Amino acid sequence: MVLWPAVTLVGFLVLTALVIAMGTQSTARWEAEKRAASAPRARHAAPEGARAAATL
Repeated sequence: MVLWPAVTLVGFLVLTALVIAMGTQSTARWEAEKRAASAPRARHAAPEGARAAATL
């Protein structure tokens, strides 16, 4: 009698842990890609401004 509710609870907890793990990995990947994409722009922005100021 108590077996199926216990199996259901354990299955629910396992699936919840799986969803959390997958979400954590995809979020970490997204943040790394976002940082990588924005880093070169920030690096190139300063020299362009310096060149523009030097020509004035």
